[in-house]
Amino acid sequence: MSTGRADRVGIDELLERVRAGLDRVSPRAAFAAAEAGEALLVDIRYAALRERDGLIPGALVVERNELEWRLDPWGSHRAPEAVSHDVRIVVVCNEGYASSLAAASLRQLGLHRATDLIGGFQAWKAEGLPVTP
Repeated sequence: MSTGRADRVGIDELLERVRAGLDRVSPRAAFAAAEAGEALLVDIRYAALRERDGLIPGALVVERNELEWRLDPWGSHRAPEAVSHDVRIVVVCNEGYASSLAAASLRQLGLHRATDLIGGFQAWKAEGLPVTP
């Protein structure tokens, strides 16, 4: 087992690699897809951020540590919205970093259309898209 630097990847490099495999979406594109019933928005922000900043109407709220269990269509703890591996899932975090890693994890479960929101909830809010307290 090697312990050299060549065996390790820093978070910035990992994020870059993960994002290269995602078709990330802008807030406006995510809004349009959700409104058309073509995407499921999944908010993984922790409770304090949701309480402070509000919610995206219609988004499924799933804590990050439960994400894979709740969205795996074959899982015993799946959410009712987790009906197929073909569902287009757009993961939303606060600023668009953790959501990229979460989307990559969902893809490893076979959710091949999983992606994330560029800029996260903060970008959504800055675009003036709907938010409820």
